[in-house]
Amino acid sequence: MVAAHTSHSSSSGEWIACLDKRPLERSSEDVDIIFTRLKEVKAFEKFHPNLLQQICLCGYYENLEKGITLFRQGDIGTNWYAVLTGSLDVKVSDTSNHQDAVTICTLGIGTAFGESILDNTPRHATIVTREYSELLRIEQKDFKALWETPLIEPHIPHRPTKTITQVPSEKILRAGKILRNTILSRAPHMIRDRKYHLKTYRQCCVGTELVDWMMQQSPCVHSRTQAVGMWQVLLEEGVLNHVDQEHHFQDKYLFYRFLDDEREDASLPTEEEKKECDEELQDTMLLLSQIGPDAHMRMILRKPPGQRTIDDLEFVYEELLHIKALSHLSTTVKRELAGVLIFESHPKAGTVLFNQGEEGTSWYIILKGSVNVVIYGKGVVCTLHEGDDFGKLALVNDAPRAASIVLREDNCHFLRVDKEDFNRILRDVEANTVRLKEHDQDVLVLEKIPAGNRVSNQGNSQPQHKYIVMSGTPEKILEHFLETMRLEATLNEATDSVLNDFIMMHCVFMPNSQLCPALMAQYPFPSQGTEQEKMDYALNNKRRVIRLVLQWAALYGDLLQEDEAAMAFLEEFYVSVSDDTRMIAALKEQLPELEKIVKQVSEEPKAPQKKHKVLLQLFNTSDDRAQKRQPIRGSDEVLFKVYCIDQTYTTIRVPVSSSVKEVISAVADKLGSGEGLIIVKMSSGGEKVVLKPHDVSVFTTLSVNGRLFACPRDQFDSLAPLPEQEGPSAGTVGTFELMSSKDLAHQMTIYDWELFNCVHELELIYHTFGRHNFKKTTANLDLFLRRFNEIQFWVVTEICLCSQLSKRVQLLKKYIKIAAHCKEYKNLNSFFAIIMGLSNVAVSRLSLTWEKLPSKFKKIYAEFESLMDPSRNHRAYRLTVAKLDPPIIPFMPLLIKDMTFTHEGNKTFTDNLVNFEKMRMIANTVRTVKFCRSQSFNPDAALTNKNHQDVRSYVRQLNVIDNQRTLSQMSHRLEPRRA
Repeated sequence: MVAAHTSHSSSSGEWIACLDKRPLERSSEDVDIIFTRLKEVKAFEKFHPNLLQQICLCGYYENLEKGITLFRQGDIGTNWYAVLTGSLDVKVSDTSNHQDAVTICTLGIGTAFGESILDNTPRHATIVTREYSELLRIEQKDFKALWETPLIEPHIPHRPTKTITQVPSEKILRAGKILRNTILSRAPHMIRDRKYHLKTYRQCCVGTELVDWMMQQSPCVHSRTQAVGMWQVLLEEGVLNHVDQEHHFQDKYLFYRFLDDEREDASLPTEEEKKECDEELQDTMLLLSQIGPDAHMRMILRKPPGQRTIDDLEFVYEELLHIKALSHLSTTVKRELAGVLIFESHPKAGTVLFNQGEEGTSWYIILKGSVNVVIYGKGVVCTLHEGDDFGKLALVNDAPRAASIVLREDNCHFLRVDKEDFNRILRDVEANTVRLKEHDQDVLVLEKIPAGNRVSNQGNSQPQHKYIVMSGTPEKILEHFLETMRLEATLNEATDSVLNDFIMMHCVFMPNSQLCPALMAQYPFPSQGTEQEKMDYALNNKRRVIRLVLQWAALYGDLLQEDEAAMAFLEEFYVSVSDDTRMIAALKEQLPELEKIVKQVSEEPKAPQKKHKVLLQLFNTSDDRAQKRQPIRGSDEVLFKVYCIDQTYTTIRVPVSSSVKEVISAVADKLGSGEGLIIVKMSSGGEKVVLKPHDVSVFTTLSVNGRLFACPRDQFDSLAPLPEQEGPSAGTVGTFELMSSKDLAHQMTIYDWELFNCVHELELIYHTFGRHNFKKTTANLDLFLRRFNEIQFWVVTEICLCSQLSKRVQLLKKYIKIAAHCKEYKNLNSFFAIIMGLSNVAVSRLSLTWEKLPSKFKKIYAEFESLMDPSRNHRAYRLTVAKLDPPIIPFMPLLIKDMTFTHEGNKTFTDNLVNFEKMRMIANTVRTVKFCRSQSFNPDAALTNKNHQDVRSYVRQLNVIDNQRTLSQMSHRLEPRRA
């Protein structure tokens, strides 16, 4: 089960409890729960399901605080480990006392270590936790048994060699046959003899025609670039060949021939073969669409840098955005790397990439596979995996290699940057960097980048370069943006996006309490110069400040009502501008807009407040009838039940944004005593999390059936879930099977749009950087994310509560149809929630049910599942979204993941300066939300006009079981595990 936003601490307790049992005591339900969690971990994603099941049976859970030594260099190993969360430092020492140990690398999430237990050799390094970490541990005897058991199916690699593969894999050979036969069946004119420059080429196709044809065959092919990558897969494996043996497929008038047509006696497909190919075509297209982008990337990177087109460079740059090792690099450096990276592959494990002591000539990034880092006298000190990099240190320091790198498995793929290119990029970046200093300290760092040679409306050529802010002090960044603001640009013009980045992100490094005085300081008259000079300077400067304030107020909207400093500033600023219009008439044109914003913001708080006084479990639904949903604000009040250890409750009335400390105070007032009270989140499965006093937004961050408990700390262990948290005991299939799938999807989309539309863009930033750091609520975002989990559990709940096999098959069909309609309505959040519900282990294991699902629905589901493919950072999903126009309801958990990836991979401050490149990257992700809502959602009038109150009420009040253990047990009762 993919949780949209809950932390590991609240969502992982159940599988941890399963791992804490002795292996012989683990039930099949326990194994399913552990399996569901482990298959999401990078270290296990390529493991065969049978092998992963064995690990679930023998693995143990460990959690360690920061600074704990797991084992020391020289110890005899007894366990193998995989990192689930956190990170650990690998330290190597030349002496026995370990005082001089140096950290040679860090092991992150998904890495594994400890293979030395296979041959009982001493540990080659000391491992120390860098932060709080969760590990999976396997004992030596179990690890040896797993290692020696042939559970892993043979893996057929892509063949990224410099020459076309002589022996194609069976999968790709079959794919080529299906495409050839389908073309001969549907468009036989495409394969024929061609004449060019007096030469005849037998039985050929044209590159552009092949791309055109593929675009027409399947909805999973979204662009010509994608189609090129799919044909490149066949070309790499020799199933399709260029007539002159070129190795790059091109969308041009070039001739290509299928392998079967190389023979003189190539036969035409029979009717039976045509029918088979028709049935297999969509599966073939799915396969090629999944592996095509990798082939396209390899194709580009095999070209000499000088031959790469602008489109090639853009394609590579987009791929680089999702590589962990490059996340901290600036956009400019990533774009430079796109032009010089070289693809390198090695087929055999044990190949030495370079030896310790050799001169460093290249920097490597692992695209696929893994390598061992070996130091003389110490052996293997760590293993690096996909997304990791190595070899950069020797280039930066111009020093010999500090270790040898040996391939750990067959068929490893790398990106390589050679020393000359690496140093040139560093030189170019530094040469294009401008540093503004005060008192010998950097206060603003700018980078010169190409601006594109554009021509303005007046016919004047615009500058070919521009300077972008990389880092700086908050005050200098503000000053720079004011100085460089183009006053002639309209508020909505794209050139203002950089200023919008500052306005959106300033809360991270320059809160309103700091920004407002700084803006006032930028506003007064200068004290030097002639009267005319003073007037000219004042006019431009004041117009820029007014412009920024207008954009700032437009972004914050009614959130400003909750910020007293901002409200006071706006009123003071308006008075100053009003006074200035008497002396500077040109300011009058901006005054009405400023006046409108000030009135709107200052008058609303005086109106009678409509408080949100509903229980959290119904935070959103039953009492809103047909009224338009309003965003929840931090000052809105909520009536909320907080339970005691005897399962009685007290109802408190507090603002939504209340901290845990304030909740404890409100509970203490009701109970008459609050000494030693703690507030605990309790899930339906019994996982308990003690909330910290400074935590905020506690009401909306509960799991679907979660509850809040208050108790003295010494009674924590005695807390137990409420019976009501278990969820329903009977399904609602009798109700919603009578509702049309389209109506259900439509009403779900209306409701999801209401929730999504209430999410303020700033809530994404508060969520990413920690809402407690801003003391702000993220209630609207929390509820939207919780809706994702609710829909997943609704799918699993209804199927697991359905005891009749034929009804379960109908339910599968129903959910697949609802998902299809959600996709049609561009409601990707519910679409993915339904598909992830169907892929939950409690549903996916029901083999008798899936066997009876008609093949048509199996194919639709397989296509939908392919969009969930997480490889290359959910590339399949991103390609789908790129083709859509707003309004769109996005897959919000992935947006959150993107922002977290950027946040965790880049420091907020570098050398005491704000890392504005990081701010820009996060703001760019937030802009996705703005784009999705740039057109308003207009419900289908034909469906809306029908009487759908029953459907509307149903989708807004889903009653679900959110306990994975319970769902797994129910699933096993429906279809016991086969012997």
